[in-house]
Amino acid sequence: VQLQAFGGGLVQAGGSLRLSCATSGITFKISSMGWYRQAPGQQRELVATITSGGGTNYADSVKGRFTISMDNAKNTVYLQMNGLKPEDTAVYYCNVVSLYPRNVYWGQGTQVTVSS
Repeated sequence: VQLQAFGGGLVQAGGSLRLSCATSGITFKISSMGWYRQAPGQQRELVATITSGGGTNYADSVKGRFTISMDNAKNTVYLQMNGLKPEDTAVYYCNVVSLYPRNVYWGQGTQVTVSS
């Protein structure tokens, strides 16, 4: 299973970015997909997750600004990020969780830098 994240970059505060995570080699039923981020010196933290049925969960810090979506046919997950803040600066990682058995697969990460 491979996950490839795209769409990171440098943006000014208040700007927008759209991250995509393409997958290959998935032969199992997906339970959920998600985005996590890790800032320098910090632990990796949840940004947003989405189940195969469309249920979503967001970190409080991004609610109302970020939107996660998933294309079930393509096994691709997206993260629309609006109103970006300098504190959103981090490496963003996508993951996929298999339904059964439960395994978690990670992509390589994409850098998002928000300048003030």
